[in-house]
Amino acid sequence: MKTNLLDFNLPQLTDHFAAMGEKPFRAKQIMRWMHQMGEADFDAMTDIAKSLRAKLHASAIVGVPDLMVQQQSTDGTRKWLLDVGTGNGVETVFIPEDDRGTLCISSQVGCALECTFCSTGRQGFNRNLSTAEIIGQLWWANKAMGVTPKNERIVSNVVMMGMGEPLANFDNVVSALQIMLDDHGYGLSRRRVTVSTSGMVPQMDRLKEVCPVALAVSLHASNDRIRDEIVPLNKKYPLKELMAACQRYLVKAPRDFITFEYVMLDGVNDRPEHARELIELVRDVPCKFNLIPFNPFPNSGYDRSSNNAIRNFREILQEAGFIVTVRKTRGDDIDAACGQLAGQVQDKTKRQEKWIRIAEDKD
Repeated sequence: MKTNLLDFNLPQLTDHFAAMGEKPFRAKQIMRWMHQMGEADFDAMTDIAKSLRAKLHASAIVGVPDLMVQQQSTDGTRKWLLDVGTGNGVETVFIPEDDRGTLCISSQVGCALECTFCSTGRQGFNRNLSTAEIIGQLWWANKAMGVTPKNERIVSNVVMMGMGEPLANFDNVVSALQIMLDDHGYGLSRRRVTVSTSGMVPQMDRLKEVCPVALAVSLHASNDRIRDEIVPLNKKYPLKELMAACQRYLVKAPRDFITFEYVMLDGVNDRPEHARELIELVRDVPCKFNLIPFNPFPNSGYDRSSNNAIRNFREILQEAGFIVTVRKTRGDDIDAACGQLAGQVQDKTKRQEKWIRIAEDKD
């Protein structure tokens, strides 16, 4: 099999070329061609020696996932379903805003964590994505979106908030992050690249040491009782441990706060007493809150909190001195909103069958 060069960050690519008898600058050249120019054809890499191009043709590829489906929302949000083989597809979403263009990238085929309010979590899990499959989503989006007249990238921000738990695929995600940050890759700022986690405490500590980018934590509850129910990972890493990990992460984080994501579920976690519990929970963690109106999906078992409940919740937090945003629901007409990504997963956990049985029993 030929080697997929998209699987390598710059140090790895440099080692790969050294093993071929090539000098380190060749790795930088190829990185720029692949990631900055979006080029997959070695023959088009005109400043590469013909002898090296011949070697690469024989031994390597620049392999990105194939496009299966693309959709565009009425609000400009775009979603792509990309083929990652053996009947599996992952979804990637681009969200245009006035001051930025944000790409939401997937890290796994499905998700193993079973958060009960998340469509991805309901559908089961197949496997981790490779580095090439992760960075290939950014490669593909840049290719599709092009550049502005000033030669600025339309994709200015990346959030690892798509399908899967990024820190459960630690090594491949970190390698992809390093390519995003590398000046010979995409040259993104650490402040403009965000990893979202449901709270994998040991991996948060590892990320702090090897690649500290902006961090978002999918909190969604103000106490362990509720979080145990809706985010099962909490049973392994309860809130006290999670808050301590957030404090440790801030020592090296590119931003001086953690973003806590909080999906608003009617009657579950959206009452004034929950907001007051949150204030006590995060008192020692510099943070801001991003409240997310729940985006329904079939047989979810949850309803979206009312606008009044969300407003009251936000005001309680703001009165306590916290910065609070309410995420705009973007792309829900194409199932591209937060918690709605489902892709195409050949489930190895049999979870889909379980939820089908539950839905049938309710009927």
